[in-house]
This record gives sequence, structure tokens and C-alpha cells, in this order.
Amino acid sequence: MTAYAIAHIRPETMNEDILTYIETIQSTMDPFGGRFLVHGKEVEVLEGPFPGTVVVIGFPDMERARAWYASDAYRAILPLRTDHMAGEVILVEGVPADYDASKTAAGLREAAGL
Repeated sequence: MTAYAIAHIRPETMNEDILTYIETIQSTMDPFGGRFLVHGKEVEVLEGPFPGTVVVIGFPDMERARAWYASDAYRAILPLRTDHMAGEVILVEGVPADYDASKTAAGLREAAGL
């Protein structure tokens, strides 16, 4: 099942470390089949506060997403970002192509006794 690394980041001042991180990150993702799905785009906020921007990276599965984040290559460049940008990063598994939200709702309704 496809997995995603999602980052909500709040860049401050652009500097050499951040540029080096951006220039280098793709090479850390390649061995794990990672590719950018969203990167460097403005967000259109529809509800609630959302300072900053979002990055979405797709991986073939959760195992490879975890392996990328834990890899020596990524860990070596991670401080280039974390020392200069506030943010949160999560890994999450996607849903299958035939996913039906109404079936999820039915299960939640049953579990809640509603």
C-alpha cells in the first residue's frame, strides 16, 4: 500500500543549509522509491489557520517510507532543515483504490453503538 511522508513546515529565512537540504533530499529518497507529490507550492487555506506550507512525498509502502526517514543519508541532512524550520512530519499509509468511506463510517457507527 502506498505510504506518504507529509510535512507541515514553516520556513523562516532562506539560507545555505536549507538550499543544500533541498538540493540533496532527492538523492536520499531515490533508493526507497520516494518521489515528491507536493513540494514548493502555495497552499490555499479553506478552514482554520495553516501557517507555512506542505510537502508530500510518496513511497511504494510504509516499510520503505520508514527506511528512508531512518536512513543514514537522510539523517545526515535532516539537521539542515530542522535547525532552520519549524514543522511537523508524519508518515501515513494510503487507502486502496477501491476504498469506500461509507464502509468506514458504517464500522465507526457500529463501534460507537449509533
